Amino acid sequence: MPEVDLVFPRAWVEFANPDDAGEVMRCDLTWLTSSYTCIFGQGCPGIYSGAPDVGCCTLGAHFADDGDEERVAGFVARLDPHQWQQHPGREVAREDWVELDDEGARKTRVTEVDGQQACIFQNRPGFAPADPDAGPGGAGCALHGLALDLDLHPLETKPDVCWQLPIRRTFREVELADGTEVTEVSIGEYDRRGWGPGGHDLDWYCSGNTEAHVAVEPVFVTHEAELRELMGGAAYDELVRHCEAHLRSRSALALHPADPR
Repeated sequence: MPEVDLVFPRAWVEFANPDDAGEVMRCDLTWLTSSYTCIFGQGCPGIYSGAPDVGCCTLGAHFADDGDEERVAGFVARLDPHQWQQHPGREVAREDWVELDDEGARKTRVTEVDGQQACIFQNRPGFAPADPDAGPGGAGCALHGLALDLDLHPLETKPDVCWQLPIRRTFREVELADGTEVTEVSIGEYDRRGWGPGGHDLDWYCSGNTEAHVAVEPVFVTHEAELRELMGGAAYDELVRHCEAHLRSRSALALHPADPR
């Protein structure tokens, strides 16, 4: 499948965070105005060829911090066997869905179903609740499905890393020429490199792949909720102004190379 090079010309914008004078937002206009969209269940072959049905959920999700895990725990307690294929069938304990990685970091458990490893919350194709009135079942994240059932946005129920991907937020302390310091908050594309050295070993990846650049509207519109959560409302509103100006004036060099021409 056609995946573009990791290095190509990008257009960036910097602006002060209207809500925090000590923060400078640095945003990748090329990515944020691209036509990327998640194609899970619509042609996504998975990041590993041996697990084509589970998208990027093969490795489980690391928690950002204790608060992230506790928030997710509250929603895990609300899942039932009709919503979660691997529900233990009793009151859920933390060890049912949390494990430690090789370095002792806490993450969602990974289990194997039909020879494919994935996050324990990933319902597999063919999952059908025993109660026909309980819902349609089917593949996908149980926590994502719970959000839809509760009329919430999935960013409220899922681990932070899950709803942020493939947007990447990083922080850097910068000392300016006059000796003042600001926090630079970068908002950009979570490409293969965001996964660390192992990102280069993925069999397929979406953010730079033409198959996933098929949205009608750009990322800054389709991911408004996520960007507002990551940046704050005032900073997002300022970002929209810059993205719209970029769409009106951008040259071919500023297009994401995975976008349709």
